[in-house]
Amino acid sequence: MAGPREGVRLDLQNAGTATRFLTAASVLASGPVTLDGNSRMRERPIDDLAAVLPALGAQVDYLATHGCPPITVTPHARSRRHTAIDLPTTTSSQFISALLMLGPWLPEGITVRLRGEITSPPYIVMTLKLLDQLGARTRVSEDLRVLRVGAPAGAATGLPAFDYTVEPDASGATYFWAASAIIPGSRVTIDGLTAASLQGDAKFPDLLARTGATLEVDPQGHTTVVGPATPKPIDADMSDMPDAAMTLAAVCAFAPGRSVLRGIRTLRVKETDRIAAMQNELRKLGVRVEHDVPEDPDALSITPPEGGIDCTPDAPRVEFDTYDDHRMAMSMALVGLRRPNCFIRDPGCVRKTYPTFWRDFDALRASATTPHQ
Repeated sequence: MAGPREGVRLDLQNAGTATRFLTAASVLASGPVTLDGNSRMRERPIDDLAAVLPALGAQVDYLATHGCPPITVTPHARSRRHTAIDLPTTTSSQFISALLMLGPWLPEGITVRLRGEITSPPYIVMTLKLLDQLGARTRVSEDLRVLRVGAPAGAATGLPAFDYTVEPDASGATYFWAASAIIPGSRVTIDGLTAASLQGDAKFPDLLARTGATLEVDPQGHTTVVGPATPKPIDADMSDMPDAAMTLAAVCAFAPGRSVLRGIRTLRVKETDRIAAMQNELRKLGVRVEHDVPEDPDALSITPPEGGIDCTPDAPRVEFDTYDDHRMAMSMALVGLRRPNCFIRDPGCVRKTYPTFWRDFDALRASATTPHQ
């Protein structure tokens, strides 16, 4: 990782992925790297990762609140060595992926031992499989608790040059699959995503099937989701695809009865506190959202109002706040496919991960206004 020896400063705004991956990569820099962001990023914890960087030969200094950005990582190449890192339960699987991606560039590789609850395992598996495809040496225990990554056989450090075709973003695809579950009789197929995808969110259609949607798989492996007349409530574990929890919550708002989404502890430390945000916004529709599910502190229950959400043409205007969170904007947009007079504040926040979302979403208008299309 090149950079001036006097150091660089990176303002990453509210980009959590970039902040976590670049914090770890700063161990390989030629000088100090300071990572900062907006006011929300300064509240998002990074100590799970920063606490282990000294074992890789880096000095870590917090410049404001301990455990959160801004943070300065000062590498010391001479003390960089192969290290076995022990990690307790982390607030994000990206801390684990960030460390694994360092492995090929460390002279003796890296071993990561996971001691607590494993956060979002599919993302860790995806990281390992991609590194393996690119030539890194990877080894993993059957229970996913011991992870080993090093440079390719015969190479000192690094990876060879490569060409790689990136799959469509399955997290972004969930909004369109969910749209089919909200619009009766609609059909949505995402090209380029099959059951063989490495992405955990590619399995989102399986959850929609449990709400009553019909799944059709073509010979190429693409899944088409066909919407039910009315979605059914669901009890779902979202720990393998936490970014899709709010997408499913929008579907559950139209499912008569009580739905429960479990495994959502990481939503508290995203771009916003997504649990509180969903409570605030769905409440505007009369939907009851509770985070006090008995015997499960990491669960959320969603219960639409008696008789369902008012979807009549003269339903009162509702404005949804987005909290500078792209996934809040995209999830609440789904509600507007069924419920008239919905408006999204700060729709431009989607540019963070899906700048063309509104253009693509506009293509669903015909399905929303013409039944069974």
